[in-house]
Amino acid sequence: MAMTKTQKAATVDQLVEKLEQTPTIYLTNYTGLTVEQATELRGAFRAAGVEYKVIKNTMLRLAMERIGGYDELFDHLHGPTAVAFAEEPSAPGRVIKKYLADKKTEIPSLKGAHIEGAVYHADALAVLASLKSKDELIGQIISLLQSPIQNVIGAVQAQGGNLVGAIKTIAETAKA
Repeated sequence: MAMTKTQKAATVDQLVEKLEQTPTIYLTNYTGLTVEQATELRGAFRAAGVEYKVIKNTMLRLAMERIGGYDELFDHLHGPTAVAFAEEPSAPGRVIKKYLADKKTEIPSLKGAHIEGAVYHADALAVLASLKSKDELIGQIISLLQSPIQNVIGAVQAQGGNLVGAIKTIAETAKA
């Protein structure tokens, strides 16, 4: 059954809201996946905290046009398109890359990605999958920041230990 104008408008409104709330989207071609494979892929996405949906290109384009900034992705909106929505930029890329390696297949394929305003094309899957997560980056930054502080504290403590030892030695020789 075809969608009414009201239903289409509501769908576009929902997509606009979803695009505004989600910093990362991947457009994929899923043509050739069996129902079983598609279900398995959706499960892998879900486990990684990624929402994966088949969306009509026209609806997605209307939502993207309303928001703006997605112009470079319009060329990828042809043929069957499934969209991965994620908070973490590398999560969909990792899922797709692992699925392709595990199943020894070329489907799903990346059509393009939009990550916090930056557009990536089909050849960027390896780069996107290798991005570090925010938590990993924050952990690295904290360890980098802590390292010099720990070195300074260690040096001060070592100097303080030598100073205390020297004072004790002087005090003992003065008593004798």
